Formats: sequence, structure tokens, C-alpha cells
Amino acid sequence: MISTISNLQKRDLQHVWHPCSQMKDYEDFPPIVIKSGKGIYLYDENGKQYIDAVSSWWVNLFGHCNERISTALVNQAFQLEHAIFANFTHEPAIFLAEKLVKITPDGLKKVFFADNGSSAIEIALKMSFQYHMQKDKRKKKRFLALTDAYHGETLGALSVGGVGLYNDVFRPLLLDTERAQGPDCFRCPFNDRPDHCSAPCLSFIEEKLELYHEEITAIIIEPLIQAAAGMKMYPPSYLKKLKELCLQYDVHLIADEIAVGFGRTGTMFACEQAGITPDFMCLSKGLTGGYLPLSVVLTTDDVYQAFYDDYHTMKAFLHSHSYTGNPLACRVALEVLQIFEEDDYIEQIQGKSTYMDKLATGVFNHQAYVGEYRQTGMVGAIELVKDKETKEPFPSEERIGYKIYQIALENGLLLRPLGNVLYFMPPYVITKEEIKTMIEKTNQAIQEFFVTYQR
Repeated sequence: MISTISNLQKRDLQHVWHPCSQMKDYEDFPPIVIKSGKGIYLYDENGKQYIDAVSSWWVNLFGHCNERISTALVNQAFQLEHAIFANFTHEPAIFLAEKLVKITPDGLKKVFFADNGSSAIEIALKMSFQYHMQKDKRKKKRFLALTDAYHGETLGALSVGGVGLYNDVFRPLLLDTERAQGPDCFRCPFNDRPDHCSAPCLSFIEEKLELYHEEITAIIIEPLIQAAAGMKMYPPSYLKKLKELCLQYDVHLIADEIAVGFGRTGTMFACEQAGITPDFMCLSKGLTGGYLPLSVVLTTDDVYQAFYDDYHTMKAFLHSHSYTGNPLACRVALEVLQIFEEDDYIEQIQGKSTYMDKLATGVFNHQAYVGEYRQTGMVGAIELVKDKETKEPFPSEERIGYKIYQIALENGLLLRPLGNVLYFMPPYVITKEEIKTMIEKTNQAIQEFFVTYQR
């Protein structure tokens, strides 16, 4: 263990088990103790500043310690902190539900509250299954999902995920899920390009639906970006055709917009770019601007009516969380949506994303170990490859992304890699000058690593 570890770091390592981590790594690289944050910056116990280029796991939209959101939270805390949500309600939940129905795709009319993204996925899966059971479609007991999908860590969510790193050890516990080859525009098997793609890879889903549609209750998808898979991006045409297939084969479409909602793709919701309305839309992360846990599942009147009946029929959706509809989280989410509306952030995002794309493409795409820089909205990804011509990836055991991440932290930049993919998903309050600094620091970390890298 390194000798300069602080007292707080020692105390942390005595008792805290960190998420998505091999704790043995912390012997040589202990957790950084963050004391404060402001705007796009985090500050550690020694006062060192870090650019939060990943929005602290994609949740922060308008900067750390945003004055408007903090004030809304404090005011709500002195009015109502929590109340049971069965047979009771309150203004923040009512107003938030109204606002969400107004801004999401047409046809999503009902809002079910939960407290994290995985829970939202579980709710959508359960609702879809129970809907079909109550419609006497009793063969529909399975889900269709994509390779490389990520939908959360609870068992149902893991079942429809497709990233082996998270799934493999739990496979004996998981639901029997049918899986179709997902889109991969960087290594496209059809040699298409996203800018003129007619989504031929949708044929993989169509083949599965032709065979198993009577058994499939829903297909779940991350619209436009498969995030945890390495920010794999694909065009809206894929979504549009997928919706048509779902209608053709009587299969629900679950849109997991937990990572990509609230402006990340350049529009408020990714589904807008395809002009589609899913049967279920799952939202979380940016919903509260990084302040409090909250998630929602929006669905249609058709789904809602399948559960609406006399009590003795037992058709109710008997799913609950203790903190369902928490007033603090709902009030914060309302403030987030008001900031979007009042400050016209979608237009700002589009301007900043154009600037970021042009600058990053110029910096990264000519480099020997960068296979591709790709971007959708304010999400940018640098795919590092061992061979630029063949697109051969680096062996995962070399942990190239992790080593560059460590160098970047030393330089005051928080980049959390996805394998060999480094990515940007900064808060929207980032300035053009700060975007430039973020890209320069990333380039510096990559160059510093590859100076000593041996093929």
C-alpha cells in the first residue's frame, strides 16, 4: 500500500466496499476523498481540483452544488421530507408527473415512481409480463434483449443485460432471455456508415421475432447509445424500424433512457430523434441533476387499463418501494426540468456538442491508437485499439483505459473508462474553454501512456 495514504482513506478502506471495483486495486490506488464540488469541478481533501468529465456516473446535468437546485431541496426539506405514497400523494409528485407526461413522447400518460434505474427496469419488465398475462397471452414469458446491453444490476435487469463482465457469474440465477445481435457501427458487419445507414442489422432482431414473437413479452433497448458497452452509437433509423417490428409482432418496446435521457443525445429524449413512442420509458440519473435517487417508468393508457379493475380480480400492480414518490427527490426533479425550460438548455447542448465534436475529432482521430472518436449529442467516446487498420482491440487484461484514467486523475481530470473506451459526458454548464481543457488533458494522458507502451 502506498505510504502517503491519508487518515480518511485508511478509515474508508477499513469499512467501505466500493461499487464496480476490485478492492485490491485500492492498495496501490486508494479512493480519492472528495470534500466539495462546484460547477464541473470536484475538490479533494487536499484542495486538488478535478474536471468531472463523466458527470459523476452520468447523473449531474447542471453542475455540482447548483444554487437553484440546492435552494429547492432546502425549501422542500422544511415543508415535507417524505410521506407514504400508497393512498397519499403530494404536490411535487403530482407536478412532476404532469411535467413528464408533457415533455415525453406522445402517448405516455401514466407515471410510476421508483428510486433507481435498475428498479425502473424491473418495473417495466414486470408490468409488461403482467399485462400480457392479464390479456390471456400466457405464452409471453420471455424478453428479447441485445448483445452488449446494460440495464442495471438487479437480477431482472441483469437478465436482459448482455455485458459478460456483469452477467456471467450470475447466469444460473437469471431469467431465460432471448438475445439478438446488437448494432455495432464501429465494427459494422455490413460495412455501412451511420450517416447513411438503413439499419440492416435490425435483421438480427427480426429473425428472433419471427421465431419467438408468441413467447416474447417485450424487447428492451438503450436508444441511440449502448452506454456501458463502450458508448456504442447507432442511428435513429434503427429505433424507428424496431418500433414497426414491435407493432407487427405484438411485442412491447421498453426504452431504457436512464443514461441517455434529459438532453444527453442532443434532444430531450433519444426516442424523439426516431419519432417513436415506446410502450415503456425508463428514466433516472439526470432526472434529479445528480442530487437524489429517483426513477420513473412512463407508460400508456393501454397498459394502465389492463391493470384497472375491481380489487378482487387481483389485477393491480402490487409493486412498491419505501421511498416511492419521495417529495425531496420530486421537488429537485421539478427544478431540473424548470431549468431546462427556462434557460433553453437543449439549444445550448446542441451548440456545445458541435464544438466538442469538431475539436475532439481533430485531436483524436489521427492518433495511432485511436480507432475512432464518435459522438452523439454531449456524449463523446474515444475507442482505443491495438491496430488501427484491423480495429483489433487491446487485450482486456492490459487495462489500457484504466491506466490512462489514473494518469488523467493525476492531471486533474476524471475520466472513468469503459474497458478500452474513454468517454466524455460532462455537465451541461461546461464552457467551451473548459471543453477545450478537458480534451487537451485527455490527449495529454493518452500521449503520456503510449510513450512507454510496448506493443
